[in-house]
Amino acid sequence: MPPKRARGIESYYRLHASIYDTTRWSFLFGRNALLDRVSAAQPRPVRILEVGCGTGRNLVALARRFPCAQLTGVDLSDSMLAIAQRKTAVFGPRVKLLQRAYGPALNTPGSYDLVLCSYALTMFNPGFELAIAAARRDLAPGGHFAFVDFHATRFRWFSRWMGVNHVRMDGQLRPLLEKNFFPVTNELYSAYGGVWQYLLFVGCSKQ
Repeated sequence: MPPKRARGIESYYRLHASIYDTTRWSFLFGRNALLDRVSAAQPRPVRILEVGCGTGRNLVALARRFPCAQLTGVDLSDSMLAIAQRKTAVFGPRVKLLQRAYGPALNTPGSYDLVLCSYALTMFNPGFELAIAAARRDLAPGGHFAFVDFHATRFRWFSRWMGVNHVRMDGQLRPLLEKNFFPVTNELYSAYGGVWQYLLFVGCSKQ
């Protein structure tokens, strides 16, 4: 992700971090459903990475679902990670948080059984192609990539508004996910009577 773009997102979340958990439930749909799909597809992951972990909501849920797993969360925003640190402190060294952009230099290939990305990739503009390639590289053979995010909208006004909030949603991610992973779950859902669609995807590593 270009430095200017990264700074813009960091600034955005510096303003939103304190209200993120109290507001996002109203439109970040499918997060709990994704965790259920993950549990069915990959019942005993040992090494888990969340890309764009934000305030740590999913890390807490994953740590509880998989008590033997080691978890890593990566995010650009120090403000969001400060909240995540408080939430995950109860799990001790089992949860590690990294402030940085996600990319191929994060770890050695095949380091994770599960890579999860929840409402983050649509903000990687440019950079979502590299992030997906990095996730494929990071997965161990038989590992899974789990994803939920905005997909598309038929309303220009909504697309423009989401663009103001750094989100691109014109269906750009689904074809790349299908190309890089064997789909296990590949489901589109409508939100608010069809104002937009969101995608729930779980795919198995092609390595």
